[in-house]
Order: sequence, then C-alpha cells, then structure tokens
Amino acid sequence: MLLSTRVLAVEVTDNFDLGGAIRARVDQDSSRGVREFGIDTLMLSAKYNSDSWIGAARYRFYGKDYPYQYTHHFGDINFAEYAWIGYRFDPTQQVQVGLNQIPFGLQRLYSDTFLETVAFTMGLEDVDEVGAKYIKDIGDWNLQTGYYARPAWRGHGTSNGSTYSTVVTPGDSYVDGGSRNVERNMFVARLARNVQMGAWKNEFGASVLTSTLYNLDTHRDGQRYDAAVHYTGKNGPWNVRLQYTRQTMSLKNPMGDNQTISVGGYDGTYNMATRGNLYQANASYAIPGSYLGGWIKDAQLYTSYDLYVKSDPQFRNTQRWIVGTSFSLKFLSIYVEWREGRNDPYIGDSSYAQSLAAGGVNDWRGQLFMSIGYYF
Repeated sequence: MLLSTRVLAVEVTDNFDLGGAIRARVDQDSSRGVREFGIDTLMLSAKYNSDSWIGAARYRFYGKDYPYQYTHHFGDINFAEYAWIGYRFDPTQQVQVGLNQIPFGLQRLYSDTFLETVAFTMGLEDVDEVGAKYIKDIGDWNLQTGYYARPAWRGHGTSNGSTYSTVVTPGDSYVDGGSRNVERNMFVARLARNVQMGAWKNEFGASVLTSTLYNLDTHRDGQRYDAAVHYTGKNGPWNVRLQYTRQTMSLKNPMGDNQTISVGGYDGTYNMATRGNLYQANASYAIPGSYLGGWIKDAQLYTSYDLYVKSDPQFRNTQRWIVGTSFSLKFLSIYVEWREGRNDPYIGDSSYAQSLAAGGVNDWRGQLFMSIGYYF
C-alpha cells in the first residue's frame, strides 16, 4: 500500500499545511539476542508560513514495539517535539515564541545519522525549550539569541523523562545516585559567519549557554555554563561538520555530590557527568542521480564520531561511532546504520543509567539499525 499510494501533505490554505510521518524500525544486536521489527513512530505536524507570520508544531507517538515493549498500546508514550509561532519583520530578521529549538552549535542537527549524536544524549543537540528566540542576518553573519524560562512541556509515559529533547529532570527510581534538579532561565547566543574558500562553502561559529539548575532537595540554585565552536564545509557532494563543546555544571545536590546530574527524554532518565569536553566530527557524501528506473534516489553515505572526555579522572569516557547510508526508495525514506558505542547509554549492552556518567561496559559494542519511514 505504501509503495502504490502517495499521500501528500494536506494544504489547508495557501499558507497552512498539515502533514506527518509513520516509521518502522529494525534492530539487530546478536550479543543481546535482539532481533526486532515493529512500528517506531507516528508524527503529526502543522506548518504556517506567510510574509509576516510563521509557525510550526509537531507531536510524536511511541509504544508497544521495541524498545517500548513494556507498554501495552502504541501511543502510550507521546510528547511534543516543537510548537511555536513567529513574526518575520523582514527577510533578514524574525522572532519565535513557544517550544522552539535553542540556538546552540551546529543547526539544525549535528550529523547526518538517524540516531543523532552524543550531544543529543547530553541535552545540547536538537533541544526545544519554552521561550523566545531572535534571529538576524547581517550580510554573511547570522546572529541568534534566546531566553528560555523552562524546559519542554512534559508528555505522557512511564518515566520522568517524558520529553522529546534531553533535558535536566529528576532521575527515576532505577537510577542509582540520581539527582533532583530542574533547569530554568536559560540564555543562549550563537554567532556564525559564512565564508567562501575556493570551491568550499564554509560556516564558522561560536555558541554560549548559561542557565540555573534548581535542586528540589536543597532548594538552592546551581549554574550551567556551556560553550562551543563549530565548523561546516560543503564542496559539491561532500559535507563536513566539526564541533567542540566545553560543559561545566556547578550543582547544589545534597551531600555535595556534584559530579553527576540526572537528565532524560524518550521515556527514560540517566546520569551524566557534569564536566567535560565533547569532540564531534561528521562527514558525508551525496551520491548523484537515481537508480533502478528512479526507484532509488537521494542516496547518501555518512560517518559520525563523538568523544565525551569527562573531567573526573575516575569516569570512563563515552564514545560513539556510526557509519551508514540513507536513500529514498520510491515514496519511502530509508536509513541503514551500523552503530558502535563505548560507555554509551543508547548503544550496546552498557549501563543505560550510568554510561554517560561514571561509565558502563568499557568495551566497544555494535548493533545494526534500519528505519523505514513514510513522510506525508
């Protein structure tokens, strides 16, 4: 049915569209005996775009199939990804208000992978918070600043981590040494410049982030300071993305335990090291043309590597390496990835609750993943 019937986004008016996607997934991990196929995600979205007013919203549904086989029904886990309205003063500047993406680092995503990067696991990549953002283009420069009073609205699930984005949240009962912090009053600024260097189109940028981390047990405020520099380069089919991030969190946890903080999302919570350096690199190659009579097109090869070096010398560093391909098969969007993780809460049989903090299984563990999506 999916291959024979094409469903387009519903154009309600000239400016307002409704759409979404449904995705299935395949997981293969022989070391854990995982061989799973099932429905992954249902997304419903809306978009408004006029000369002055703009806006977008997307809501996601999960459940029943792996890795949410502990729920009874599809849709038992659901949350908003983003929901904002904006005003475009002119072609060079706009403001967005609501649940919108914080302007930090590489935008919108740090890599070409389906899983995204360790930065997403840390709450830096693809993070949507509740607040206001201002965007201004000045020649080759792009300035974005934002103030976010609170994190994303909670959705529905079985965990304190019931959001799309990874955010600071009280740890669930299964998280040993979990903390009870919430993040407020986040200020973010990002400045980037486009530079043409021969055949390469480049972007160089820097970002800063600061926020208040309120502890629900001590009723005291800690602080968060993150800073990053990034680079993107494009030359024909080649694309390169690099980023370095320094993370520093000063907490007010009970008993002076300030080396870890609990964060979560996607119906789970885990601990994260509060201080460290994150190094990231992504490279991709877009294969031109179409194949098999136009059935296969938009093919791309990519690889991504992340290294989170934690400041505590007794903590094991987190690493992630992914190699994969994405392409369109008629009306389907396909991702196929081989994923390797070391002390990674999302990959392999490491400790979900502790890998991003003190560490888990200090060995490389791999698994195969495929996503099959139909976007309308």
